[in-house]
Amino acid sequence: MALPTLSPDLSEADFRRLAKSAKEATDFLKALSHEGRLMILCYLADGEKSVIQLEQLLSQRQPTVSQQLARLRMDGLVEARREGKMVYYQLAGERVLQVMQVIYDQFCDTGNT
Repeated sequence: MALPTLSPDLSEADFRRLAKSAKEATDFLKALSHEGRLMILCYLADGEKSVIQLEQLLSQRQPTVSQQLARLRMDGLVEARREGKMVYYQLAGERVLQVMQVIYDQFCDTGNT
């Protein structure tokens, strides 16, 4: 895959769009750069999970898991739905799932090591 080259003749409007996209990408990558948040996203790539399920999978206490989920929600990487007292989380769209697939392929798939 060849990356596009940026022209020095980039218009002001194109530069602003590029800068906005760069900001979105860095925010996205910052959210992924925490081991706990990345593990949550890995588990959610397999499907929706409750907070209790995530606590058990991560062997972490509820306040820690909830804090990381709040950050992922704020960054737009997960979505929540409430069913009674239970809160369920899922990945917030195809973009997040695609990035998690690339991370898995590059770092977790034992067939590629």
